[in-house]
Amino acid sequence: MDNDAYGHMNNVVHYSLFDTAVNGWLIENEVLDIYRGAQIGLVVETGCRYFAEMAFPDTIHAGIRVAKLGNSSVRYEIGLFRNDEDEAAAEGFFVHVYVDAGTRRPAPLDPALRTLLESIAS
Repeated sequence: MDNDAYGHMNNVVHYSLFDTAVNGWLIENEVLDIYRGAQIGLVVETGCRYFAEMAFPDTIHAGIRVAKLGNSSVRYEIGLFRNDEDEAAAEGFFVHVYVDAGTRRPAPLDPALRTLLESIAS
C-alpha cells in the first residue's frame, strides 16, 4: 500500500490516515476504548481535497480539529502534512455519530469526550 502505480500514495491511504489520527488521539486521551467502551463513533460522511502528492518514504504528520460539535455527532477536519512542510498536502473531514456500543443507536456524547472535543473546537 505504500505507493500506487502512479508513484504516489493512493487516495484510500489518506482516509486511513484520517481515521488513525482521530481515533489514535481519542485513545491517547483515554476517551475511547475500542474493546470495552460503552460508546463508539460511526463514520457517516467523509471527504478529501488533495493539494500535493505524498509517497513512501515521506513522513506524514496529521493535524486535527473539531469543526462542529453536536449532541451525538462531531465533524472532524484533518490536515495531512508531508515531511516538514507547512502547507497541507491534503485536507479531509469525517463525521462521527456516537452510538451506544451495544444497540448502535445514537447517544449523547460522554461528558469526558465532549470536554476533550471542545478543547480543539474551532
